[in-house]
Amino acid sequence: MSRSATAAQDTGPVPPRPGGPPSTAGSRWSRIAAAARGHRADAVVCLFFVLFAGVLTHRLWPAPGAHLLAFNPEDQTLYEWFLASDARLLFGDFGLLSDRLNAPDGVNLMANTTVIALGFLMAPVTVLFGAPVSFALLVAGNLTASAIAFYFLFSRPLGAHRLAAATGGAFCGFAPGMVSQSNSHLHMTALWLIPVMMWLLIRIMRAADPTGSTPDGRILGPAGRPDRRRIVTSGGWLGVVVAVQVFVGEEVLFLTAVTLIIMAAAFAATRPRYAWRILPNFVAGMLVAVAVGVVLLGYPLWFQFAGPQGVSDGVFDPAYFSADLASWPAVSELSVAGSPAAAELTTGPAEYNTFLGWPLVLVTAAATAWLIRRPVVVACAAGTLLMAGLSLGPRIVVDGAKSDVPGPYALLDGMPVVDGALPMRFALAVIPLIAVILTLAVDRALRLGWRPARLAVPAVVAVALLPVVPAPLPAMDRDPLPEFIVGGHWRSCVPSGGVLVPVPPATPPQPWPMAWATATTVDFGMPEGFFIGPYAPGGDASMGTFKLPTSKILAEVARTGDVPEITDEERARARRDLTRWGADCVVLVDDTTHAAELRQTTEDLLGPGQRVADAWTWPVS
Repeated sequence: MSRSATAAQDTGPVPPRPGGPPSTAGSRWSRIAAAARGHRADAVVCLFFVLFAGVLTHRLWPAPGAHLLAFNPEDQTLYEWFLASDARLLFGDFGLLSDRLNAPDGVNLMANTTVIALGFLMAPVTVLFGAPVSFALLVAGNLTASAIAFYFLFSRPLGAHRLAAATGGAFCGFAPGMVSQSNSHLHMTALWLIPVMMWLLIRIMRAADPTGSTPDGRILGPAGRPDRRRIVTSGGWLGVVVAVQVFVGEEVLFLTAVTLIIMAAAFAATRPRYAWRILPNFVAGMLVAVAVGVVLLGYPLWFQFAGPQGVSDGVFDPAYFSADLASWPAVSELSVAGSPAAAELTTGPAEYNTFLGWPLVLVTAAATAWLIRRPVVVACAAGTLLMAGLSLGPRIVVDGAKSDVPGPYALLDGMPVVDGALPMRFALAVIPLIAVILTLAVDRALRLGWRPARLAVPAVVAVALLPVVPAPLPAMDRDPLPEFIVGGHWRSCVPSGGVLVPVPPATPPQPWPMAWATATTVDFGMPEGFFIGPYAPGGDASMGTFKLPTSKILAEVARTGDVPEITDEERARARRDLTRWGADCVVLVDDTTHAAELRQTTEDLLGPGQRVADAWTWPVS
């Protein structure tokens, strides 16, 4: 080979001769390479979030079907059922009223936290690999996607330095409240649409201002008329995103709306001229969003509150689910510097929403004071104080002792819709507000000319965050599913879409038989179960439903192991109960607690059973 040819190979492609055709492929790849180089830092940040979420959830892998989150296995069983039910969309068998639980009345999916949008998104994974895999991916995915979404909100519309934006994004995705809610509350950790809403609101604000400036006086573009096209399109997309969030998690949307109202009032108070200047066009954009939202959500929301099995109130006691004032400076056991003693300050491991630790509380207060001249910081500070106050519930509780001092929530207690949100979850809205303040503090420090300040502020913020760095989520082994289910033997006595009655039926404290239906992608229904329905006095919301005589007997035997004497009247009631449920088959699996006593009781009620795989069955004629 000649030296000229070798040189040509070493130097890459020969550029086209003057006047020759341009190298389209080369220029395209050059643009792609340049774009990739420009986003290398973003890619590194996003990869870190992915890996960190993987570390936090690693105890669910590599076999999610063999593990449960140790701190909240009941809710995990419920959410896996929801995901399996949502996946029936692929079979053309999905409705807002599901007859596959609480047979024959069914369950209003809008009145429950069914994460319908997430279920639709994960439907192929659920069908192919099972709901436990979808659940595990969503636990990690919600944390990751929330952190990434807030990172881009802070680094793009907010214009923060990437390190500052990464700090704020990491806190939004992995704050103590987020990690705590990851114990099976998928609807509370899916925050990744909130930054999209904020970006659209910022677009409407900027398009609504004819001066082309920001509240701080920075010029973004030439003065002129408001960009009405952008106002309309941004408002329309905002309505779409809000509608999707309703099907992801209504409680998050509610908390976001309350927070934004508080922030808007504080923002307008600091910049009244700017607020009045953009108000008409901003309202026009919001009206577009409302119109789109009404079109998309009118029927689903009607169905939730007034449709079959719908409820219009909350099922939980606000006084019980109130944050302890002493929990704010504490550190939860789910953080590296926490201890199990912190559990005494909350209702359970899934509600460590307020556990920020003294260092972070103090640093946030100091950063707020430093940046208080910025309108967005004033708005975040107002939102933080009021949402934190609302989290304290109707009566202030300090270190477990309930005082006679009313909390701000007392003004809202009993209001429609409001009582559907737990007071202590108002604290979750504080997470992105603190993240904004920390992001702006680090960003300002990095832009200072004095090098010690550029190093000191990020270091102080990092030290404040270290105690609340999350530890991996605890997990435990899951009981294996009965061969009767995984082997498909259930089809011998229950047709597709039929009703299988477990012995005993599933209840909110003991939802385990619901996992049988989940394994079949909810191909059969069950009576009773774990859900929210209108079974409290007056049609108010209840957890689960009332028990029929037969399920009462079976539940008592499962609890005590005592076999009761069955009368002819109870046998007749059992037949009526099976008819009421529309039952096709009654099933008792071998690994049920007090299985021998339950079998004897069921045979006394229904006659001899039939042995199928590892279960006893009683087909219903």
